[in-house]
Amino acid sequence: MLGIPRSTYYDWYARWSDGGFDALTDRSPRPRSVWNRIPDKVRADRVDFALEHEDLTPRELAVKYTDEKRCFVSESSVYRILSAEDLIAAPAHVVIRAADEFRDKTIRPNELWQTDCTYLKVISWGWFYLSTILDDDSRYIIAWRLCTTMKAADVADTLELALEASRCDSARVVQKPRLLSDNGSSYVAPDLADILRVKA
Repeated sequence: MLGIPRSTYYDWYARWSDGGFDALTDRSPRPRSVWNRIPDKVRADRVDFALEHEDLTPRELAVKYTDEKRCFVSESSVYRILSAEDLIAAPAHVVIRAADEFRDKTIRPNELWQTDCTYLKVISWGWFYLSTILDDDSRYIIAWRLCTTMKAADVADTLELALEASRCDSARVVQKPRLLSDNGSSYVAPDLADILRVKA
């Protein structure tokens, strides 16, 4: 008759049964207890630990606390605790403005080669990697290979194709092209460094 949910009726009925009409008065909303809330003593311990290691980030603090205290704490928990205590320092942002052009420009072909790998996902086939070498002066793609891995050997094979296509492998030149990369794992690998030393 009143058009209220059945659950509301039975909630009122239970309150009336336990405390009479006084129990039906409006109550101020209060937060329910959170079952997984970190105890105050543990929170204080983590704050003290953070103050002892002020130079560490929340992620580093979480790892160090877990290792030393043998008690797991997540990075997000550390951040929330420190944020509540106003202990999160603002990061020192370094603003770097992109230049309109390179400071040291190339003046001839085969002076500087740019190389990179592009990820390509082919549905039902998997990942492929496009390894390319581009001449900085002419912006011409000297060599490219489609690889199934992105290892130093793949970069070396692409480099071999570029040396052959540019004839830098047979011509007598004063200085071989310099190689510019994003310092990915395949470009800083010791195997590739050995190959470049041989080719130099």
